[in-house]
Amino acid sequence: MKDKAVVILSGGLDSTTLLYEVRTLFKTPNVSAISFNYGQKHSKELSMATKTCKYLGIEHIIINIPELGAFSTSSLTSKSIPIPEGHYEEESMKSTVVPNRNMVLISLAASYAISKKAQFLYYGAHSGDHVIYPDCRPQFVNAMGVALNICDWTPLVLDAPYLKLNKGDIVSKGLKLGVRYDWTWTCYRGEELACGKCGSCIERLEAFEEAGCKDPVKYEEKVVL
Repeated sequence: MKDKAVVILSGGLDSTTLLYEVRTLFKTPNVSAISFNYGQKHSKELSMATKTCKYLGIEHIIINIPELGAFSTSSLTSKSIPIPEGHYEEESMKSTVVPNRNMVLISLAASYAISKKAQFLYYGAHSGDHVIYPDCRPQFVNAMGVALNICDWTPLVLDAPYLKLNKGDIVSKGLKLGVRYDWTWTCYRGEELACGKCGSCIERLEAFEEAGCKDPVKYEEKVVL
């Protein structure tokens, strides 16, 4: 029996790159993707995830769990809290944390992976996430890995291969894989164009600059890096 893998796919830069990479390891029929609508302010990432999976011929499902965002005081889910501007490392960016989000998403993705008889579950956290998001730290990923290994009679491996990479490393890797980065969405705002001012946009622009490549996504306003 061939190994199978499930990728947690947001539709952003990191998880889309990871999907392309996993697809080269397991081949298309053995890879599935799962995305989540958890009550975020917009669904542009999800539409990109759907578009990418159709293009790659990968089975894809979207799980709706709006309750997760309903009781969160995050600027990503609350209409009354504005999206902060500035670099990711600034204190204001902590408002984008959705408490315990990744534990919930990984748990649901694990249930899906087990139902698909997959042996591997992939998650695209990277080193730049550690500063703001506690559920992207290596300690969290390792602890979840232990839990998933014993959550079913058949062990499920949680793999986060980008944990020690920065976003520039990921873009460089994705360019070699032929990732359609014009079909990814990173901006925390859901407007027609990316804002170029939120922490997520700034980090993305820095990543493409580090990789020596122009970001194909269009921006309302690009910051001077």
